[in-house]
Amino acid sequence: MIQLREITKTVRSGTEDLTILSNVSIGIPEGQFVALTGASGSGKSTLLGLIAGLDAPTSGQILIDGDDITAMGEDGLADIRSEKIGFVFQSFHLIPSLTAFENVLIPMEIQGAAGAKERAAQLLNEVGLSDRGHHYPNELSGGEQQRVAIARAFANRPKILLADEPTGNLDSKNGRHIFELMEDLHRQSNITLVLVTHDAALAAMAQRQVVLKDGIVISDEVNG
Repeated sequence: MIQLREITKTVRSGTEDLTILSNVSIGIPEGQFVALTGASGSGKSTLLGLIAGLDAPTSGQILIDGDDITAMGEDGLADIRSEKIGFVFQSFHLIPSLTAFENVLIPMEIQGAAGAKERAAQLLNEVGLSDRGHHYPNELSGGEQQRVAIARAFANRPKILLADEPTGNLDSKNGRHIFELMEDLHRQSNITLVLVTHDAALAAMAQRQVVLKDGIVISDEVNG
């Protein structure tokens, strides 16, 4: 489902080039749950952004469900993101002027999906917020906002869910609940889930753990 082939990402920092990722090659099959871990600055979030097509590598090739996104223009990348990739951020990124229900609904309305309102209601029910759909983000707790964000990420039935520190702004209880919710949705839909996390306990619950250090993969193991 995801193929990274000798990915290098270099940026200009002052008068020097700074290498964020160096010759990273990873293959992730359909339906696998992978945790990306490593210290701050190891390249985890950069790698996730490259998989999402939000940034381009300096060199190397990225294939998403067989499509070479490194050869695509912005329109093609936008289509891949809207049709195949869901994204959950650390800081929720809900639209404050829309209710929880409307935040989940809007990706489907943009796509012109049939039965969008019914699916939005179903997704809110699956994340335990069927009675909170009429509330605006500022009327919801942090944990509730993240659950809305997860429901929105699943709206267009993506094949891949990318989650960048989704529990980072939550207390441990809410963080564990969000993790378990994502794990349940992953299992039900056979979605390919790539999770960036600093939490070693959460990473150990994934099917596979990839550890980055200074932009290099130093460990890639299936969790027992």
